[in-house]
Amino acid sequence: MAAYNMLPAATASSLNPRPAVAAGGNCRWIICALLFFATTINYIDRQILALLKDTLDHELHWSNEQFGMVNAVFQGAYGVGLLGFGWFVDRFGVKIGYAISIAAWSLAAAGHGLVKTIQGFMTARICLGLAESGNFPSAIKATAQWFPKKERAFATALFNSGANVGAIIAPATIPFIALWWGWRSAFVIAGLAGFIWLIAWWLFYELPERHKRVSASELAYIHSDTKEESKEKVPWLRLLKYRQTWSFVVGKFMTDPIWWFFLTWLPDYFQASRGVNIRKGWIYISSIYGICTVLSIMGGWVTGYLNRRGWSITLARKTGMLFFALCVAPIFFVTKCGTWGAVGLIGLAAAAHQAWSANLFTTVSDMFPKKAVASVIGIGGMAGSAAGMFFPIFIGRLLDHFGKLHQSTAGYSILFSICGCAYLAAFLLNHLLAPRFVPMNLDTIPSP
Repeated sequence: MAAYNMLPAATASSLNPRPAVAAGGNCRWIICALLFFATTINYIDRQILALLKDTLDHELHWSNEQFGMVNAVFQGAYGVGLLGFGWFVDRFGVKIGYAISIAAWSLAAAGHGLVKTIQGFMTARICLGLAESGNFPSAIKATAQWFPKKERAFATALFNSGANVGAIIAPATIPFIALWWGWRSAFVIAGLAGFIWLIAWWLFYELPERHKRVSASELAYIHSDTKEESKEKVPWLRLLKYRQTWSFVVGKFMTDPIWWFFLTWLPDYFQASRGVNIRKGWIYISSIYGICTVLSIMGGWVTGYLNRRGWSITLARKTGMLFFALCVAPIFFVTKCGTWGAVGLIGLAAAAHQAWSANLFTTVSDMFPKKAVASVIGIGGMAGSAAGMFFPIFIGRLLDHFGKLHQSTAGYSILFSICGCAYLAAFLLNHLLAPRFVPMNLDTIPSP
């Protein structure tokens, strides 16, 4: 193929370094399902506060800026937790790391039901942020351990679609749970769901080499495109010396805040700019994430398909990531559309983010050995959370300013314009820092 011929000889010759191996089992997809359900619960927990904002506005009398601050402290704690969990998961393993994370975040989620003040919500969100930060370092490392490279982007897109499913389930259920049993019950029920998942995780998860249900042929398939690695851990400071680490850090820093904006502020956008409250407008929010779920899974599949068709990992990933970045750009026109037109454009942008994110996550396992994956994910996630910590404060102040002028739509126009530019800028910087996604041997390559 033309795309194949564009590759340097060394890269082209390494596309199929080993003979094809049959999959021979589906245990890895059961693991992927567990990761999917954990991510679904994770994102239901995150959405509850945004969905109850209208109710809590009347109870707490907070401003948009104060609401932004509550979300900002969550992001700050999430960033610190990512760095810690990245190290913890690499050191003690996925099974223990994920179990501790979801047990802690389930307790934190249920603890929101005891809160009565703005300061109390800040404390609860800090605890939730610290605990939830274990999700992605654990899930990405589990994917690297259980899937060959050609399936990782698709597997990542599948479990990451739990974020969209959580965002569909939450607006369709949380307002009604709050209406029937009170807003505190919504947090308690979410916490209980986490503990149910924890039982399934502890009983079923293990490394593929130790798992009793993994056949010899499936194990060979999982390891069909990987090499033996040293078990020695890689210090964080050493990882920060590599441009490849920074390619992931920059991608997360510039695009994570956009996803948090969607999760946190869309209910308010539909109410403030279009006069639709969440009890009547849940269908719009759920539709956005329904679009997002279907298209984002396709986005994770397509780069693996291109790779199987002979494209290099680099060319397949970068082609996909550029296309996804371009798909966000039409969000410029959201405030000029009717309500369902806005739903379509936001749904497309949210799907493009998730497809972008699945491939960005996968670039880490494309370049780094498994022993360093969770640490790099933690470093990049911390950068994304740092940006996400300041962005909601900016959003709150911007919306308060235009709200006083009775021009809330103008404030959201500025925010959607920022969204439209962020991914193309992130793609350019990511490409400059990592022109090729090729495996690194940190045991033999000296630090730059």
